[in-house]
Amino acid sequence: MPLKRLLLNQRFIVAVVYICGMIMNSLDSTIVNVALATLARDFDVEPTEIQSVVIAYLVSLAVFIPISGWLGDRFGTKRTFMLALFLFTGASALCGMAQTLEQLTFFRVLQGAGGGLLTPVGMAMLYRTFPPEERVGVSRILMFATILGPAFGPIVGGLMIEHLSWHWAFYVNVPVGTFALLVGYFLLHEHKEEGAGTFDLRGFLLAGVGFATFMYALSEGPSKGWLSPLILVCGGIGIVVLLVFVWHEIRIPHPMIQLGLLKNRLFRSTLSTSFFGSAGFLGILFLTPLFLQEARGLSPLESGLATMPEAIGVLVSTQFVARIYPRIGPRRLMFTGMMIVMVTALLMTTINEDTNIWIVRLLMFVVGLGMAYIFIPNSAASLATISREATGRATTIMSVQRQVGGALGIAVLSSILAWMGATELVNGVLQPNLDGYRLAYAGSAMFALIGGFFALRVPDADAAATMVTIPRRKRPSRIQRQSNV
Repeated sequence: MPLKRLLLNQRFIVAVVYICGMIMNSLDSTIVNVALATLARDFDVEPTEIQSVVIAYLVSLAVFIPISGWLGDRFGTKRTFMLALFLFTGASALCGMAQTLEQLTFFRVLQGAGGGLLTPVGMAMLYRTFPPEERVGVSRILMFATILGPAFGPIVGGLMIEHLSWHWAFYVNVPVGTFALLVGYFLLHEHKEEGAGTFDLRGFLLAGVGFATFMYALSEGPSKGWLSPLILVCGGIGIVVLLVFVWHEIRIPHPMIQLGLLKNRLFRSTLSTSFFGSAGFLGILFLTPLFLQEARGLSPLESGLATMPEAIGVLVSTQFVARIYPRIGPRRLMFTGMMIVMVTALLMTTINEDTNIWIVRLLMFVVGLGMAYIFIPNSAASLATISREATGRATTIMSVQRQVGGALGIAVLSSILAWMGATELVNGVLQPNLDGYRLAYAGSAMFALIGGFFALRVPDADAAATMVTIPRRKRPSRIQRQSNV
């Protein structure tokens, strides 16, 4: 395709800016986690205090995700996505220049605001640009953007922190974000929805308070203890406020989050599958580096290199799954993926300090193979029966459930590890408690098993519009090209 024609192709432009935004977003979280110990030393604070850098981002993310769908419909997806990119990129630069922990925490709030808008608005652009029969292509873009961050974040973060400084953990976003801003500003088309409705201020406040306090309780519960008064209060407030939010949203004509979309059988079943798939998958990605660094004594960089085969597994499996999806459909593919992840998680309960590192790499590779079977069909089928007008609100719900699902998975596995104890005294010597890690891996397997149950409830017939094989365009012969000339 000629360069000029390619630059005018909205599918290409939307894919480019979305991938840039999502890679920044997913890379950032993992790189920052690697940098936490260095940040605590540089700012001369306790390791527990530096968690404010992570909590500030998560809470801000939880506040702004629910409003993203309405903002995109009301003011345009291009304008909203550009605002999100600007906030995220600018806040990344400010984070790199922070001189105190308080400054860094505030800039992380700004970064979370941009990150909260990026994912759902970007997904809405993708799904509106690609018709249902090309949704498998969309899901491959989503997988590419989502998987690279968790896979390469520890490696990039380890290299930058060891050879440069923690500041570059944030500066790395600036060139990517600037490129995406320029491409989007000059080449991206605008899209608005006429029926966006009025701003649901009460819903925004309820969602902001509810999701923020609930996400705080989920993320801090394992370290502070689930019976801690602060966690009990925040968790209780979050649940109560979210219940009031649901009651409010189903009563008004123009809700901020259209919970009525959950009546859609296909949308509801794919969301449930994705929720438990995210919990199990992100739980493994959280647990394995912790085991490798704490129990095996590997550096963050060595740990990242050991978990990276997961991304290779995703990339390899994606090509195969995308080809067989039109013939097999989402239900059986997602169930197969859940079973692969479940069995692999159970096999990971057998690893110990002496296990060959290549076995760990092989298991992570197989996890990646299984995840492609889950998320490719899920992304392709989830919005097959959702109208174009409701796409923005639907992607908001998808982003919320994945965020909460991932946080729940990490919270549960962290709590199991804390309950069992990550270390134990053996003959007066402090050693890693392998039973704690084994039980936590078994928890990941249980999430995958539950996800498999919901995968079997996905109706293939409802996703028929996405199960269309698009014939490849044949390249014209030399005679045809000469005749055209």
